[in-house]
Amino acid sequence: MVFKKLLGSLGVGAPTVDTVLAGGAAVPGGSLSGQVRLRGGSADFTVESITLELVARVEAEHEEGESEGTVSFGRFTVSGGFVLTEGAEHSIPFDVALPWETPITELYGQDLGIVLGVRTELAVAGARDKGDLDRLSVAPLPAQEALLEALGQLGFGFKSADLELGHIRGTGQQLPFYQEIELSPAPQYAHEVNEIELTFLAGPGGLEVVLEADKRSGFFTEGSDALGRFTVGHQDYQGRDWSAELDSWIRSLVAVRSAHGTPPAYGHGDEHGQGYGYGHGESHGHGSGPGMGTAVAAGAAGLAVGVAGGLVAAEVVDEVGDFFEDEEDEGDGGEG
Repeated sequence: MVFKKLLGSLGVGAPTVDTVLAGGAAVPGGSLSGQVRLRGGSADFTVESITLELVARVEAEHEEGESEGTVSFGRFTVSGGFVLTEGAEHSIPFDVALPWETPITELYGQDLGIVLGVRTELAVAGARDKGDLDRLSVAPLPAQEALLEALGQLGFGFKSADLELGHIRGTGQQLPFYQEIELSPAPQYAHEVNEIELTFLAGPGGLEVVLEADKRSGFFTEGSDALGRFTVGHQDYQGRDWSAELDSWIRSLVAVRSAHGTPPAYGHGDEHGQGYGYGHGESHGHGSGPGMGTAVAAGAAGLAVGVAGGLVAAEVVDEVGDFFEDEEDEGDGGEG
């Protein structure tokens, strides 16, 4: 085992730490398990606490344009105080629950370009240090996957995904950011919209699904794109024709958009948990993440994610790697 970090704030001879996550992708609201492995330094050290922090690379829109930064969306203390003796090896297992709104980072094993990490922080002898940063992979919940499969069956293509700082009005959003999955329109909708933006807001009772239809140039003034909100139970993905239901949702969304020239406030859901309306303003951004040319498509033996050219774009992989390298470099100096 190669231990990744020397606790820089404690100097030469300090303990080292490595966090090993359990194999396979996690799911929103599911369990994240693994072990924090420590190796003692050249003297005894009192470890006051070990904390895991969930972090995400998030885009923010502001007057000067767009910028990216790291946002924390969860902290878990996995160990209290103990003495790590000189040269000793110590392993601390953990099993924590991810927030329900944790973004998905992959679909059918293909990377979507969303960057999430688990940062390990040790408090030792009055000093704190970011000792380790590991990438977190998150697969969709069954209901999320069913909806994405249905969009593929309808002919939508996956363009990109990103995380946007802010809140979507009229929803029960809990995290300080939300995920946008941008889809190129299926041929039957292409004359109406440039793209569809999809957001999942999962919770214990199910999903809030937010759809936004980006207008074609010349239809309406900028910022009057249509928003629709729908609710789906976690078990509703079974035994339902989601392609037909999504087609109905999208056609209703486009029809509402076409019937109004002035955007009112965000629509309220009806008794079936469905809502239509318009939204514009700062609380719902319009950003685009790293383009990957990935398409959600139906295959002969079922649905799969097809990637243009056969591979995820190399620049996306480089960006993901650079993020973690930069974050770990920043942690070398420790925190006081």
